[in-house]
Formats: sequence, C-alpha cells, structure tokens
Amino acid sequence: MKILVTGATGYIGKRLIPLLLNDGHKIICPVRDKKRAENYFKEQKNIELIEADFLNATSLEGIPKDIDIAYYLIHSMSNSAKEFHILEEKCAFNFKRFAETTNLKQVIYLSGITNDTKLSKHLLSRKNVEHTLSSTNYALTTFKAGIIVGSGSSSFEIIRDLVEKLPAMIAPKWLNTKTQPLSVRDVLSFLHNSLNKQELYNTSYDIFGPKVLTYKTMLLQFAEVRKLKRWILTVPVMTPKLSSYWLYFVTSTSYKLASSLVNSMGVEVIGNKSNINQILGVNPITYKEAVQLAFKKIEQNSIISSWKDSYVSSGKLKNYVNEFINVPKYGCFKDFKKRNIKDKTKTLDKIWAIGGETGWYYGTILWKIRGFIDQFFGGAGLRRGRRHPTELNAGDALDFWRVIYSDKEKGKLLLYAEMILPGEAWLEFKIENGVLNQTATFRPVGLAGRLYWYAVVPFHWFIFNGMINKIVK
Repeated sequence: MKILVTGATGYIGKRLIPLLLNDGHKIICPVRDKKRAENYFKEQKNIELIEADFLNATSLEGIPKDIDIAYYLIHSMSNSAKEFHILEEKCAFNFKRFAETTNLKQVIYLSGITNDTKLSKHLLSRKNVEHTLSSTNYALTTFKAGIIVGSGSSSFEIIRDLVEKLPAMIAPKWLNTKTQPLSVRDVLSFLHNSLNKQELYNTSYDIFGPKVLTYKTMLLQFAEVRKLKRWILTVPVMTPKLSSYWLYFVTSTSYKLASSLVNSMGVEVIGNKSNINQILGVNPITYKEAVQLAFKKIEQNSIISSWKDSYVSSGKLKNYVNEFINVPKYGCFKDFKKRNIKDKTKTLDKIWAIGGETGWYYGTILWKIRGFIDQFFGGAGLRRGRRHPTELNAGDALDFWRVIYSDKEKGKLLLYAEMILPGEAWLEFKIENGVLNQTATFRPVGLAGRLYWYAVVPFHWFIFNGMINKIVK
C-alpha cells in the first residue's frame, strides 16, 4: 500500500516509518525541511520525501493523491504557549481538505486522553483536532495516549533529569495527579497493527499502560530502576508559573514546553477500558519495564529519535537547514583559524564527537558559564546535549547549537547558534587539502550586537584557539 506519514521527522514518526517499510509499503512523507529529512532516511528505500507545510495549503499540491492510508502525527504543542491550538487546528483543517481530494480509506490519528471534565489547553486542542479530522470521505481511527515513555521522549528525559539531579525535591502538588503511562513500543504497536483494520474505521480508543500511577510514583519508580534514593515533598503553594520555572531550570526542556506540560499535568489522564488490546494483540508493559527498556537503548547508543532534536526544543520553529545553510559574508564579524592536520579520519572523528558528554575540548568552564547565562535568559543552554555520541545529522540538536550541514566524506560540519544572542551565529569546521579551517561567524543586530561581539572577542581568542589546537592534536 501507499501510506502517507505526517510528522515523519518527529519522535513517533521516525520510529513508525521503519516498521511500515519492513512490511513492504511505499511511504510518502510531506516534510517542512526536505534536506533535514534526507539525512534521517538516506539508508531507506521505498520512501518519497516531499517538501510541504500543512500550515500552508498551497504547499500540499505536490503530494500524490493515490494514497491508501495516512498517519496524522502533527503536534504543535511547544511552539507557542499562546498559539499552538490555533496552529494545530489549521494544520488539521488543511490536511482534511487535502485528504478529501485523494483515494484515502483510513486516517490514523495519535491524540491524548481527554476524559477529564476540565481539560488543559493542550488536551482540549487535541480533542478539537479529532473533530476537525472527521470526514465522510475517509474513515478516522483515533488512539488517545497518556504519558509516552521511551528513550528520547520528553516525559522520560524530564523525569530522568529530575531524578538524577535532585536527591530531594520540594515539588508542586500536581505530582499527585494520576496518569497511566504507556511505553513508546506499545504506542507503535497500536499504530502499526491498526493499519487497514476495517473494524477500527470511525472509532476512537484510549490506549494506556496496565497501572494507574501518580507523577510522584513515576519519579520514585524511576529512581528504583536507577538504584537511587530519592525524597519528594509536595507542597500546595507552587503556582503554575513557578512550577514551569522549576522544570525549566532543572530539566532540559524549554520554558514554553515546561509551561504547556505544567498546564496538562494538573489534569488526570485515566483511560476508558475497551477491547482494543485484544483486537490488536497488544499487551502493554509496565512503567518500570518501559524505563528499563529505554536505558537498554541508551546503553546501546540506539536512540532512534529524541524530542530534543525537534526544532521546538529550543522554543523556536524555523526551517533551519534551508534558511541558514548559506553563511552570510557581508556585515559580519568572523573568527577564522586554520591548522595543518596529520590524520584526517581521526580529526573528523573528534569534530563529530564534539559537545554533549565530550564537551568542547577547551575552556570547559567558560562554555558552562555561557550555557548558564543562556538558560537564565530563556535559551536552551547546554542541557540538551546530543542524541548520539559520534553521529551528527542535519537538524540534530547539539547543546545550544543546531546542526545545519553534516557531511563527513566532504569533511564539513556547520552549526547554527540557538543561544540567546543580539544577532545570529554560525560555527563551521571544514577540512581541505590537509588543513582544518574553523570559522565562527556572527551577524550582529544593531548596536547591541556589535557591543556584544567586542565584549566577547578576548574569550573567543582563548576558546576557539584552544579548541582547534585540541582537535588537531
């Protein structure tokens, strides 16, 4: 069959597509950033990438009409705390209008559990999207999941940060809210097994794990898996804003995502029982088993997707690879250094391992201070790290940078700064004719940008000089 997968470069989409390809299906992926997606799926056959944006109806004209099934995995939760519901509804409307002109038989939509009488803005938006997607031209199958637990998922990484960084916590009262976490493996099983199942046409099911837990219990069970002693005291005095800042400064989440999560975590996410597990042959694993499985993937460096690589992990939504791949030449300040290299392969390996746990090779304390300053002013800081210790693809997050171009064979890596700056910055590594060229480019905005550059020039001399020396050593 020919299957359309929206949200192909998202957390779920990147994990679902290989399952569909293994079944021999032809996959059509409309993506906002084709160059970025090509890096993710370059080893895959039977997949077609089409540049399209569901916020722009005219951009959908290039998508084939002879599709059989579609997965709707588009979410705009953390793009804007104020406007994400408007964006989600617009995407759903444009998708429906396009889908009704095709041969579609079934649309499979992954939503959130919405049974509480008082829903957060985020969950209410998911519910509205379901209504928008409903059509008489095709059948809609909706799966409503609660907290999704897996290596690289936002909930997993936030809980991991809290448990591993804080031996004791004075936490907001929403930690006593009940939920039913579900492993990402089981989510994929529901989505995969429902393909072309006519008994699921025009139906909606809650999908959830076997046990009802509070967020506090999830933290404590996570600590048990990690063999850590943790103490948690919940207090009723934390406002949503304070709770959002608490998550933002302790975990790797952006403030906008933290704010959205806090608003949702006050809502009980308890699923309605049904026979969907029997229909699709899915037997969900427990929360602790999901955590253990996630750490096996982490230990094996086999994390397929991470929420940190989403553009919105920086609190922004930009088509970075297309917009910033051409480094400007005029009106910019540059710090250029070059060194002869003895071993190209080893030098490239060091460049491709930069950041994350490896660090930036020189001036570690200065990098950490810059990361703290960035976080203090609402930026990503150094908390995101990197998905894999040695692999880099265009679109990946790398501390407070974003990978714009990555080609080891051509010896070039280009990064774009996502830190808070009075301007824009690029960092490029390029090997040509036995020479490593390292270029930091800054395009200032106004007087503030120019003053900033002159203020950090002395630090740049030490940091960038030391960094290139360590790389070629």
